[in-house]
Amino acid sequence: MPLINIAGSEKFAYKLKTSAETRALARGLKLHSVNDDDAAAVDALTYEVVRHRLAAIAEEMGDALKRMSGSVVVTDCNDFGATILDECGDSVIVGLYNTQLAASVDMAVKWTLENRGVNPGIQPGDMFFCNDPWVGGGLHQNDATIMAPLFHEGEIFGWTAAVCHQVDLGGVSPGSWSVEGRDVFWESTPVPPVKIVEGGKIRGDIEDMYLRRSRVPRLIALDLRAKIGANNIAQERLTQLIEKYSAKTVKAVMKRMMNDAERRLRAKLKELPDGEWSGVAHQDSFRSGDRNVYKITLKMTKKDDRLIFDFTGTDKEVEGFANCTLAGLRGGIMPIVLTMLCGDIPWAPGGLYRCFDIISEPGTINNCNFPAGIGKASVASAWATQNVVSETVGTMLSIHPEHRKSLMCVCCGTWDLALLAGLDQRGNPFVTMVCDSMAGGMGARVDQDGVDTGGLNCIPMGRVADVEINEFSFPMLYLWRREEMDSGGPGRFRGGAGGSSCFIPYDSPIGGVHLVVSATGKALPQATGLSGGYPAGTQYDVLLRGTNARKMLAGGRIPGSLDDLEGTADVLQQHLETHLNDEDVYFTHWQGGGGYGDPLLRNPVLVARDVAKQKVSKRAALEVYGVALAANGTVDVPATEAARHAMREKRAAVALN
Repeated sequence: MPLINIAGSEKFAYKLKTSAETRALARGLKLHSVNDDDAAAVDALTYEVVRHRLAAIAEEMGDALKRMSGSVVVTDCNDFGATILDECGDSVIVGLYNTQLAASVDMAVKWTLENRGVNPGIQPGDMFFCNDPWVGGGLHQNDATIMAPLFHEGEIFGWTAAVCHQVDLGGVSPGSWSVEGRDVFWESTPVPPVKIVEGGKIRGDIEDMYLRRSRVPRLIALDLRAKIGANNIAQERLTQLIEKYSAKTVKAVMKRMMNDAERRLRAKLKELPDGEWSGVAHQDSFRSGDRNVYKITLKMTKKDDRLIFDFTGTDKEVEGFANCTLAGLRGGIMPIVLTMLCGDIPWAPGGLYRCFDIISEPGTINNCNFPAGIGKASVASAWATQNVVSETVGTMLSIHPEHRKSLMCVCCGTWDLALLAGLDQRGNPFVTMVCDSMAGGMGARVDQDGVDTGGLNCIPMGRVADVEINEFSFPMLYLWRREEMDSGGPGRFRGGAGGSSCFIPYDSPIGGVHLVVSATGKALPQATGLSGGYPAGTQYDVLLRGTNARKMLAGGRIPGSLDDLEGTADVLQQHLETHLNDEDVYFTHWQGGGGYGDPLLRNPVLVARDVAKQKVSKRAALEVYGVALAANGTVDVPATEAARHAMREKRAAVALN
């Protein structure tokens, strides 16, 4: 059955707007603004002081959110965003947390100004809740945003926003990951902006409606207050800043930050040669039982000081839960722009967005219509969009002698989702993502290897929770968590290694836990390499039933590999929902980063070092890198030269045929 856009949902089909358009649609609201001349007139010292103070306030928002949250996803993994925006909803500064999330908040603020200005109105002390990715503020429904207008002398001066991933907001499956889902009605309900704080007080009716959907309402309530608290702190600090420097000066600095980001990115783009670069990102499986492969195509054009991201040719939206909205598409672009192009430029998306155009047909897998399923959007179509943007931007940078140093191959091409739910060791209901794949392998650079289990470029400050924190918080016991051999993409410079986790349910009063698995990238690699570099390995998950793991532990032995365990092994397809019994073991192996350059050009000494450190196997050293090792682990130079010569001859023969 083809997906359709339900009548009436066009109100929520977001159309990108400029600040001028937003101002015109703000329903008579008074917005505090300054002009470009005011921004340029701020002296350099004041500009730098206020600019750094705004950045510090965004960081303080993140710190406050972590301190008040009760979710390991937030407190230990930093899967959240904190943003300061101007009066029209343009982002002035984003923190070093989840830049995918922060990149879409502007959409939700602009929508709120347009659609909530008259009814119910926007007043001092108000805050709005949103988890509707067709409106913005997040990439899927579990990304719940609290937006707060900041008033000064009766005018909206700006906005602050805090967004984080909530572990469960309802839907068919625990954690809201409905692996059998066909459309959004299987998933958590998306809610467009609604006033949840009025005049400084939480609206009990709206909070009750919000919490009623969750399997862990007390945790969700705590996170709601954490986001409200983060906004309160930011608004208090911004008010103090206005009192010290004046509203005109602070607003002028905010405007200049965006103008400066735009100017400097345009200048950098002018230094790069004009051209077109194309790429394709593939995804396998959009729901349980689906064995198809889908593509996101991108032609990126750089002309003068502008980029055009053209996604024409991307596959149509699919029944399943792995599509994403326009917010997800933008969330796939901005993290790469920030990390590859703006390492030396202020992270002010409101200015950076002015430097590029997006061409995308609605009704595709990365710009889907309502009611397409989007429960996995953030780590599916949005993530794949990020992969292909990374590939094209990296290829563009590779031809410039200086800027090429900023490129990075694709990092950890997919997210390995393992979600546990049930009763914890204290008898309380719990739901959690196992965020171990936050330690993905980073992509290789033009002059160095990728960082092993270094993280994700879309979450610069992302972290993996300590094993002890996970075991303390949830009924699970790790057998190991480690880096995995041959998981990084081979190349002249190797992609960073990925890793694996292996654990058992432990100490739940009901025996075992509910398990939801959603890990694509098993049919084909997704962390591509550049300039002849190879992709990282594919995803690999195994469920072993009825093992002897507990007997081994009771006897003082710790399993070191799956081969040490007895039981029935099932190599998992992409999606599964099941029960993990006390005697069962779950093994998950997430991806590394893509490699850069031909592996046959890698220094053989570095290959030998990788073998010694168990980053690369002896077999891969010989068959992929063409490096033969002596018995003592050193490079056998004559054998290596012969092996590489034979591999090049074979390549030439294949090319001629």
